[in-house]
Amino acid sequence: MNGAPSFFELGVEDADKARSFYGDLFGWNLPPGPSEGGYRINTPTIPGGVHGGDSGASPYIFFQVDDMDWALLRVQQLGGTVQEVDLGGDEESVAKHGRFKLCVDNQGSPFGLHQPPAAAS
Repeated sequence: MNGAPSFFELGVEDADKARSFYGDLFGWNLPPGPSEGGYRINTPTIPGGVHGGDSGASPYIFFQVDDMDWALLRVQQLGGTVQEVDLGGDEESVAKHGRFKLCVDNQGSPFGLHQPPAAAS
């Protein structure tokens, strides 16, 4: 399993306000994202995204895995949990962006797993 940070997501109440704030703060380019009303964050290193309707959320960091199913099983074996949140798992989205899943470690800290699309692995 790779484990390198591969993606981050900012959950905010208002995605347009976040686009303005973070764009002005860091000089980020935030074009429209794959989710309706969201934005992609193009940084020099790790790509990210912003989605709205998530007031009070902490930033999500996603760690890269080669085999999502194995990684989810391993999270559970180690005492963590896998959240039953749909993060855009339709075939077209998975082919373009890969698979994403939110988890919680064995101490209650949230994190995400990301399996890049086959062509990007």
